[in-house]
Amino acid sequence: MDDKRKRTRLIVSFSLIVFILCATFRGCSSAITQSRNKKKAQSSNPNRFGSSAVFQVWGNVYPDGYYYVTLNVGNPAKPYHLDIDTGSDLTWLQCDAPCVHCFKAPHPPYKPKNNVVFCKDPLCASIYSSKSQPCKKPTDQCDYGVEYADQGSSLGVLVKDAFPLRFTNGSLFGPPLVFGCGYDQQISSSHPFTDGVLGLGNGKISIVSQLRDMGLTRNVFGHCLSSQGGGFLFFGDDLVPSQRIVWMPMSPNSLEKHYSSGPAELLFGQQSTGLKGLYMVFDSGSSYTYFSSLAYKSTLSLLTNDLVGKPLKVANDDHTLPICWKAAKPLKSVQDVKNYFKPLALSFTNIQSVPLELPPEAYLIISEHGNVCFGILNGTEAGLGNFNLIGDISMQDKMVVYDLEKQQIGWAPANLLIVIMTKVFRSLMQTTWES
Repeated sequence: MDDKRKRTRLIVSFSLIVFILCATFRGCSSAITQSRNKKKAQSSNPNRFGSSAVFQVWGNVYPDGYYYVTLNVGNPAKPYHLDIDTGSDLTWLQCDAPCVHCFKAPHPPYKPKNNVVFCKDPLCASIYSSKSQPCKKPTDQCDYGVEYADQGSSLGVLVKDAFPLRFTNGSLFGPPLVFGCGYDQQISSSHPFTDGVLGLGNGKISIVSQLRDMGLTRNVFGHCLSSQGGGFLFFGDDLVPSQRIVWMPMSPNSLEKHYSSGPAELLFGQQSTGLKGLYMVFDSGSSYTYFSSLAYKSTLSLLTNDLVGKPLKVANDDHTLPICWKAAKPLKSVQDVKNYFKPLALSFTNIQSVPLELPPEAYLIISEHGNVCFGILNGTEAGLGNFNLIGDISMQDKMVVYDLEKQQIGWAPANLLIVIMTKVFRSLMQTTWES
């Protein structure tokens, strides 16, 4: 009886999450219309890894400048807010080991309990190249250091602890996962108000890779970030739609541990710009999109020329982003000026006729001053060289899936959320009925 009550509470709780998430995304306001079929469902593609885990996402591109999830760590479990970052693979928490340099965070620092990872652990070796391995003995503690493009950094030691996860098949399990215990952080002025970073890059140390190695989920994850704020993140492939998703192979020339596409051509208003051979890195740790200097200047020039004769003027007094424009009166939404800006698109040479669409909402924000600002920045000036980053602003209202098993990246319209959450709901209901 107690077990059935727990499962009932689980269904009610998850139904509430479905309602909240659906309310977050445009096109998801309709209720789940399919009736509850109490017959045992037969999966045409059984997942030998069991299930997936789904997390609610919080945050926005502006004004917060980041998206985060809450993960529980330890026993007893304590919550921590982690910045979602597909551009790095190490997950770390601010740690009282003790703290050398710690920043203000939502929760008290994590406290290690004789759970240090030693140099002999294969995951320790995975974060270093053979030439940079600092260990002198296999029994030394495994220290780490990670630096970010914004000049922020974290130093600490690897530890292992339980991460209680609720899976879509209804099970609750706390696998012991390796992560960073960061006791010395240097942060930039744009550092998010979180307890650490959830590293989802393409490395063995990433949480998703560890779950895969344990046989709990496949090495697949995805996210859907809403332009209204919030969204969801999932580990595993149970929720990946079988239709209406565009797949693109990951580039074999991609930056190590980053998710890079093959070369792309930039389109402006469905017309070629002549900018070709652009390698794009999908990076959820970046609020904005970055183009190399040539692509950035060309795109800005096209936008500027296209705005001639339209009721927008450069807002030199607005420093929210490098380029902002003002209208006759303060703007409330990108919808107010959407007709003044043409859509952009990235046409990838390794997939035909299915470009990644970037409507004005995917490259513009409205500042607190009521001006419209250009959310694509000069990556060369930011120290990114000739690489281009697709940041959160351009991934909003899309489901983006990273399939490490098949080495491919996919995207689909956000209105597929209702289909996915229906699948989750059915999975939970099946678990209850079979019990």
